Amino acid sequence: MDQQEIILNHSDILDLIPHRYPFLLVDKVKNIIPWQEAVGIKAITSTEPYLDGHFPGFPIMPGVLIIEAMAQTAAVMISHSAGDELKGMLVYFTTIENARFRAPSHPGDVLELHVKRTGGKSTLHKFEGTTMNNGVKVASASFSAMIVPPNK
Repeated sequence: MDQQEIILNHSDILDLIPHRYPFLLVDKVKNIIPWQEAVGIKAITSTEPYLDGHFPGFPIMPGVLIIEAMAQTAAVMISHSAGDELKGMLVYFTTIENARFRAPSHPGDVLELHVKRTGGKSTLHKFEGTTMNNGVKVASASFSAMIVPPNK
């Protein structure tokens, strides 16, 4: 039996994670396999607020924001997988390891944020992430996150 592709658009993402402009760094999430993997999409526009200072005349998306975009993709996948069980909960980074940045990302680029859940239990989840731009690896990292109630 074919599994129907799940695609979450901007409004779906807003329902699943608390991030908002200017810190919502994922435009769409697709290819979701619940509790296992997903692909986020981030289109870098020339109006991104951080580009004015990073770097004037040669704007690139900061690597740490690419890692954050991967984490947001993972949070959307986990939140979508859990349904109402995690409604209102927050997802906090607990570790970032082996982060590698291989190529700059500029306005006009469309990043594919591939995340896979590699382990964890209960409220702690571990992930591997790779970001691609037009078939070129831009960044990769291992990271983990914990699901917590607000104000904790």
